[in-house]
Amino acid sequence: MAFNLFHSKTSQIGIDIGTSAIKIVELTNENKRWSLLNYGIFRIHGGDAMPDGRQGSSDTSQSILNLPEEEIAKNISVTIQSAGIKSKSAIASISSFSTFATVIEMPYVSEEDLAKTIPFEARKYVPVPLDQVILDWSIVGVADKAVQPSPSGTSVEVFLAAVPKDETAKYQRIMRLAGIELKALELENSSLIRALLGNDLSPTAIVNIGGRSTTILIVSRGYERVNHTYEIGGYEMTMAASKGLDSTLAEAEEYKRTKGLIAGNNDSAHEAIARVVDTIIQEIQRTIQPYEDTRDQKVERVVFVGGVSDTPGLLEYVKGKLGRDVLMGNVFARLQYPSELTPIVGSLSNTLAIAVGAALRES
Repeated sequence: MAFNLFHSKTSQIGIDIGTSAIKIVELTNENKRWSLLNYGIFRIHGGDAMPDGRQGSSDTSQSILNLPEEEIAKNISVTIQSAGIKSKSAIASISSFSTFATVIEMPYVSEEDLAKTIPFEARKYVPVPLDQVILDWSIVGVADKAVQPSPSGTSVEVFLAAVPKDETAKYQRIMRLAGIELKALELENSSLIRALLGNDLSPTAIVNIGGRSTTILIVSRGYERVNHTYEIGGYEMTMAASKGLDSTLAEAEEYKRTKGLIAGNNDSAHEAIARVVDTIIQEIQRTIQPYEDTRDQKVERVVFVGGVSDTPGLLEYVKGKLGRDVLMGNVFARLQYPSELTPIVGSLSNTLAIAVGAALRES
């Protein structure tokens, strides 16, 4: 789902402005095959931002989203210049914290009638006045179990999305200041789904673990059906390890990055991190189970992504507790990329997933 702002035939740049980093990727599409041309990462380090790919600190007192627009634009420009990115045309993802999305079921008569009806129906779901948002929608497919009868006897599922107008205007200003032609704004979850699942329509849970929060998505037919975000992530894991080790945050971060949840490390730090991860596992179960019960549809796999997902031993630990197929997401599975990047593709996939998904969107 994207909000078209300008008309253009191609898109080569994807931009993801996160809380602690700006991620930019440049892709090209040749012979119907996407290839990575370049990428750049701009991270905040304890109040100082640096245009490189190093692991950021656990200090959450600073956030890129809280910086002045001029400074965000400057950081984007510096990243593009440092990475040698040539294109100036981009699609940017917008944080799920700022947006609303859901799938609703409606009787189907015609798209013209739906277009007239949806704004009225949307008032039941969108938590702010509709005159304050940009509303977009698309038909997902025919409803499996029609709840609302229609003259045609058919009900359809409609993906409904809303983005505040002030957020849209903010992104437009930032990109203009950065010298970027903003072709579209896209919901970050839509970018993530495209990057990880492509054309796979089977029910899947995506767990995006970041530094400050964890988002759990249930995806079916290529659209998010459930979206829950919890204020727990890598920072809480580092804090727990610090208490377990009686160490500094920097030392605890190093422990998490190198040892994490590797089986056999049954020390106090390992146990402390495990308790945090157990909380995330509980939230995954609480998200998946109601969906399966109400939809009578099995979620066969859980795909992990995000900067914390490559914590050693994490996936094995979750799989043992969850009893489901647990996989690491790989956005580069559908991309050609320089062989020199092979040793770090896993780490890059977690970091650049949303930016890659945005860049993969074809206008």
